[in-house]
Amino acid sequence: MNLQLSLLEARVLGVLAEKELTVPDIYPLSLNALTSGCNQKNNRDPVLGASEVDVQAAIDRLKPLSLVIESSGSRVMRYSQNIGRVLKLPSEAVALLAALWLRGPQTAAELRASTERLHRFADVSSVEGFLAQLAERSLDSGGALVRLLPRAVGSRESRWVDLLSPAAESMSVEPARAQETGAAPASDWRAEFEQLRDELQALRERVQRLESGSRVNDI
Repeated sequence: MNLQLSLLEARVLGVLAEKELTVPDIYPLSLNALTSGCNQKNNRDPVLGASEVDVQAAIDRLKPLSLVIESSGSRVMRYSQNIGRVLKLPSEAVALLAALWLRGPQTAAELRASTERLHRFADVSSVEGFLAQLAERSLDSGGALVRLLPRAVGSRESRWVDLLSPAAESMSVEPARAQETGAAPASDWRAEFEQLRDELQALRERVQRLESGSRVNDI
């Protein structure tokens, strides 16, 4: 399956995967509950302001792919996710994808923390193991679903990004634009500024020492 999701479609799937495990009493979700989950201000990056019409349109695009299943409740239609079966993934991998869809690129340690309520990974190495499997999926299985980004200047760890949503494109396009225009990323400017500041401070201290020595010689 050559799957490419919009930002809202990825958010819808992430919310359904999250709420299935965190609020099972109200799952499957109504359109109203799903929209509220998509627009949450906590644990979401970016924060959205989608309408119910927008969310319904995303659902309608996901249903033919069998990623979202519609069922009738007592009064309203309800929706559940079918990610694991469609993409042939274990629950651990679904939890990691959901976290990436909800919060954007993250390090393995951050993913372990953000999936705490979805799946408890024993350690960061376990998270990295499942991420590696998602990154190395064969073309016969649908291809890679995540990618490890180059480590940013000033960062200790590299972040992972999913390849199904626009997040992967935005993370690769911006550095390319900076290179085309000859502009350095903001993190590079900060590093250069701090280096220049340290050098200026060292020069000031050296001048002060020289001036102090000159006064002593004059006496």
